[in-house]
Amino acid sequence: MADTFKFELVTPERMALSEDVAQVVVPGVEGEFTVLPGHAPVISALRPGVIEVVLPDASKTRIFVKGGFAEVDADHLTVLAERALAVEEMDAAAELEAAEAELAAASDDASRLAAASAVERLKALRG
Repeated sequence: MADTFKFELVTPERMALSEDVAQVVVPGVEGEFTVLPGHAPVISALRPGVIEVVLPDASKTRIFVKGGFAEVDADHLTVLAERALAVEEMDAAAELEAAEAELAAASDDASRLAAASAVERLKALRG
């Protein structure tokens, strides 16, 4: 069994990341799950949260995603995200302000729940 698999992170604007990785922790709507090489096939909706990518050299990258879907098979993980920002590069205050505005404007329960989840995750990132 290989010790890496292909991880692709795609947003509506671009291919944000495409590389071989050792492990990825994904914020699924029913809880976080870890993808390793040889993972069983899964499709999951994502909640706003942080994807943690472990590279083959054991270094880590953290990426905030705002919803989307993950599709997993034995040697591939594809994440289609509404939005993706490297945690180190993002302006958490500005993102939080935008998420709070989205929450205030939400017109149905599903939109309110998604926006509230984004607000909660961004507050946690700010520390």
